[in-house]
Amino acid sequence: MEFNRRRQLATDYYQLSMSNVYVNEGKDEDIAVFDLFVRSNPFNGGYLVCAGLEQVVDYLTNLKFDEKDIDILKNNHPELTEKFLDYLRNFRFTGEIYGIPEGSIVFPHEPLIRIKAPLIQAQIIETPLLSIVNHQTLIATKAARIVQAAEGDAVLEFGLRRAHGSEAGLYGARAAVIGGCVGTSNVESEDLIKLPAKGTMSHSYVLSYASEYDAFWTYTKYNQDNLIFLVDTYNTLESGVPNAIRVFSKLRDEGRLPKTYGIRLDSGDLAYLSKEAKTMLVENGFDDAVISASSDLDEYLVRDLKLQGAQINLWGVGTKLITAYDQPALGAVYKLAQIDSKGEITNKLKISNDPGKITNPGYKRVVRLYDKDSNKALADLIMLDDEKIDEKKPLTIFHPVHTWKKRVLTNFYVKEMMVPVIIDGKPVYKSPSISEMQQHLKNEFETMWPATTRFTNPHEYHVDLSDKLWNMKLGILNQ
Repeated sequence: MEFNRRRQLATDYYQLSMSNVYVNEGKDEDIAVFDLFVRSNPFNGGYLVCAGLEQVVDYLTNLKFDEKDIDILKNNHPELTEKFLDYLRNFRFTGEIYGIPEGSIVFPHEPLIRIKAPLIQAQIIETPLLSIVNHQTLIATKAARIVQAAEGDAVLEFGLRRAHGSEAGLYGARAAVIGGCVGTSNVESEDLIKLPAKGTMSHSYVLSYASEYDAFWTYTKYNQDNLIFLVDTYNTLESGVPNAIRVFSKLRDEGRLPKTYGIRLDSGDLAYLSKEAKTMLVENGFDDAVISASSDLDEYLVRDLKLQGAQINLWGVGTKLITAYDQPALGAVYKLAQIDSKGEITNKLKISNDPGKITNPGYKRVVRLYDKDSNKALADLIMLDDEKIDEKKPLTIFHPVHTWKKRVLTNFYVKEMMVPVIIDGKPVYKSPSISEMQQHLKNEFETMWPATTRFTNPHEYHVDLSDKLWNMKLGILNQ
């Protein structure tokens, strides 16, 4: 049975059922402000890495519904009126998007994306935006943690075969590179991230030859600059590493040993095997050989192997990266903050018995406050868009829930976190390259205190509300 994906219908039905009401009740021209944000850090960590904005722009600027879409909706949902279906026929996004650039370190409750658009448009796009940002931000954050654990060693993303489908593998690979991976095994990603895919051989390749040595030597004929041999098919130290050394020695004698060459370990005691393999390689004059490892790695195992003195300098991470194994969902939300109905502006918030789930009203922006001497980030401040901060005056900030927790900042400077992305439906933001996003993240880490980015019991980074925003929120709650 032939099935062609219709990405414009990749949404939850209630977005359409609500929009059907809006267009028939004359609310389609109301202007709404929504915030897309995350309520808590994943992996019990202290931060997130923002990702997915480029795909958000691509989705919004190309979103339209054709007659096949209309027919599907009409046949399956007779409650959708012709007026609404006619609206979809002429749909295009005409609103405004502000967002935090990809590769930025961000924190719970601050808007990653701010949407201002006709209510019906903002409603229709909710599910796809959450899907894009939830997935890529989660994977970028996981990748950043693994890269952090590797302490400067290269990390490759090897997870396509374990991803939740090929699309998740594709955009997960993109997010992993933003998070700091130097490459990916995913060939489909090459055009998306402008990096060649990486990979060498599997056990089946080695087993297909009469001997391990034959497999390695034959490989050199066609992969002169890609010589990382998988050495654990039979016996790592008695067969695999010695056979690799035989091939390297022959290539060296012929003057054909490439600049990058080495071995890969995919099983066993990686710390012990890597140290023994390193000794064998050095004894034969191959001090600069790469020793790479795979085998269900994550940030904790990488960190432990480093602490054990493992002689590994290239890490291939698959399942636990591409699936965000220990937290497979991020949980970003999309909440209404303001509505303008025929010129009457009303600020909105969601109330909950859990104070952490009460949302922030109004048309807002996010700024980051830095210490002038150290250039380290001190706190983020969510504030109304028309507010100004005088950097020459002391600024008192306070915890948005435990309001008695206060801090006075002096000698600081302010950076705007959000940038205009789409204005009046037209893109105004040129997305950086993946390598630029990756470098941006490296720069972001330089501004963070180690206590914020550590794996275990990280320090809670301050994300506070301005006085004006807090008073607005309190006033609405009191009503």
